[in-house]
Amino acid sequence: MRRGRPGARPRGGGAAIRRAAGEERSLASVGDGAAGTDGGPDHAGRPVQGPAGQAAEASRLWHVTLSVSGPEAPLAEVGQALEKLAHDHPFLLTSRYARDHAEIRYWEEARDLRDAAAVALRLWGEHRSTAKLPPWEIVGLEVIDRATYHQRIAEGYGPPPASRIGVHPY
Repeated sequence: MRRGRPGARPRGGGAAIRRAAGEERSLASVGDGAAGTDGGPDHAGRPVQGPAGQAAEASRLWHVTLSVSGPEAPLAEVGQALEKLAHDHPFLLTSRYARDHAEIRYWEEARDLRDAAAVALRLWGEHRSTAKLPPWEIVGLEVIDRATYHQRIAEGYGPPPASRIGVHPY
């Protein structure tokens, strides 16, 4: 899935996923009455209204860490594949990699954790052929909201600091 710029998302809630020949649909979650769903309040407790007073769904930012691993692959090829993924998926923050594993961190805008996780779980497979990613499997996924991410950083136990934004070997 290509995105023109970070944060550019379809209106009306969930992230769009590419289907066949350019057909797209929005992700939908089962409403559970939680904040920001079913026309309820947004994450700050404010009512969310869409066009003509209809209830709209609020989206939030989620910090995603995706871990993948599998059989060893040439280090240069892994780096090139992750660079291509970063080009195709421009809001990736950082990727770290070795011959047999990688970790990708980025921000996802989604209505709720389920939608953010669903997009993250499809990322590797959807880009495997276009970015020439290794045939690795997803072995870890963490999705946390923006407030939790910043709280962890402030308390000194956030994710290990990335050296620079971009794609780097471990």
